[in-house]
Amino acid sequence: MAFIAAASSTPNPPSSPSPRLVVDGPAPAGEALTGADAVVRSLELLGVTDVFGMPGGAILPVYDALMNSDTLRHILVRHEQGAGHAAEGYAVASGKVGVAIATSGPGATNLVTAIMDARSDSVPLLVITGQVHSALMGTDAFQEADIEGITLPLTKHSYVVTRAADIPGVLAEAYRLAGSGRPGPVLVDITKDAQQAAVPFAWPPAGHDVEGAPRRVSSTQIGRAAEEIARAARPVLYAGGGVVRAGAAAELRELAELTGAPVVTTLMARGVFPDSHPLNLGMPGMHGSVPAVLALQESDLIIAVGARFDERVTGDTALFAPRARVVHIDIDPAEISKIRHAHVPIVADARTALSDLGRALRAVRPASPGDLSSWWSFLDGLRRDYPLGYAPTTDGLIAPQHVIQRISRLSGPDAVYTAGVGQHQMWAAQFLRHERPRHWINSGGAGTMGFAVPAAMGAKIARPDRVVWAIDGDGSFQMTNQELATCALNDIPVKVAIINNSALGMIRQWQTLFYAERYSNSALHTGHETARIPDFVRLADAYGCAALRVEDEKDIDQAIETALGINDRPVVLDFVVSDDSMVWPMVPQGVGNDRIRYARDHELAFGDDS
Repeated sequence: MAFIAAASSTPNPPSSPSPRLVVDGPAPAGEALTGADAVVRSLELLGVTDVFGMPGGAILPVYDALMNSDTLRHILVRHEQGAGHAAEGYAVASGKVGVAIATSGPGATNLVTAIMDARSDSVPLLVITGQVHSALMGTDAFQEADIEGITLPLTKHSYVVTRAADIPGVLAEAYRLAGSGRPGPVLVDITKDAQQAAVPFAWPPAGHDVEGAPRRVSSTQIGRAAEEIARAARPVLYAGGGVVRAGAAAELRELAELTGAPVVTTLMARGVFPDSHPLNLGMPGMHGSVPAVLALQESDLIIAVGARFDERVTGDTALFAPRARVVHIDIDPAEISKIRHAHVPIVADARTALSDLGRALRAVRPASPGDLSSWWSFLDGLRRDYPLGYAPTTDGLIAPQHVIQRISRLSGPDAVYTAGVGQHQMWAAQFLRHERPRHWINSGGAGTMGFAVPAAMGAKIARPDRVVWAIDGDGSFQMTNQELATCALNDIPVKVAIINNSALGMIRQWQTLFYAERYSNSALHTGHETARIPDFVRLADAYGCAALRVEDEKDIDQAIETALGINDRPVVLDFVVSDDSMVWPMVPQGVGNDRIRYARDHELAFGDDS
């Protein structure tokens, strides 16, 4: 089978700082403010500059107070889910806490998906919702919903505020909780009467003016980990999204170069270790590279940092890496040994632990890295024999992988990318050149379709100096494309590349492979020789965007360059691609990683029957 090789890449810059509590300065003690004014003043004093939301009756006092702020920029979205994903994109791109605001009832429940998404991917998110008057709670009042109860399994913590005096302290604590430890979503639900009441305001709230002491790293466990690494013959550094959240890219690179061990970066960690680095084997997991998947499978030591051993990486957990010992570094003790037993558990911030581990390793093995030549001979053979690539299309239409490669090459290493969920997400993870942390923003644990466009909007606000692309599918795009109106009206010039194969592509792939090509309800009729409902170019034009349709490979570069040259409005490129392209490699669900399929006609290349 003919394969087209992936493009080369460029070096990696330093990582961004991790989120932290910011208290800008004192406020006049005893100044009387309404609860709504206290919300706005508290956000200002916490250093928040951008918030995303939509007003409604139960949050109107806060929206009225927002008009008095000279420093808070509010972005009016077209759907509350868009506010949540925009705040997530902002948080990941900036390293700060993202803030989303909504009203009670349906406004609050429309944020549930974004809250779940932030919980799954450890995104620091502060969600502020309005609630009905406290006297009406529990009466099934108009637009009443128990949002605290609904989101209880999804948040790090939830607050219901019924007194105006409590607002500054709760917001300060919620902001700190969202960005500290393992980041995640925190909900603050404020009753309308608490927003309307006037009370003295003082800042900082008692107990919130001092940072908590950082968790100390066990020197004993660090020493044990160093000893494990020193004697390993087939080690692998398995880096997850926690390395990004901790701002530990430099420390990861230092440890990798000190040990000479291969590095694999999960879907959530793409870019935290540069693809161009010779130690990088790529992404592991269901659609990971063959070298990355088999490095983990054949290893004798896995050094997992900020990673969860989720089933998309391990395949059948009973068959995963049967000969490997595990050093597991994670700030969340609940993740350690949850799925794979950790022989050396280290509960710590990734940045601190990696730095300490490097120092300890030099003491254990002060000269040069151990001899990993046999290990690298095996891995380099895999890189040579099973490079990342793709098959030419059989219908003459554009290969989606080629589109993504060209976007990456022409946009350069400083671009930021978001993705929806599906085939296009996996192709983007594979074929974009990931060279720096916080440049790749996607929905991993929750797998939320519709994530790309609002997340790109938030990322562009956080990084106005960067080109920001939303790589989206024709299915995902139709879930949240209304946020193009938000972008057009607020001068947020994101660029959207729709990988339009006229189907729910990953569903179609599974139906092809596992359901005898019975394509039940996966056709979307948006692409080649279909009804084109909707017509994405006309839709984008109606939203005030520049738009182009690309149906011939020779037009790809010109379209991308045109998009890169437009910075006064959003741009939508409708790339009409082949519907027969699939995401390879692939580990079918429920089998061991040694059964990875390199391509459709390489189904058992590494299994027992190969």
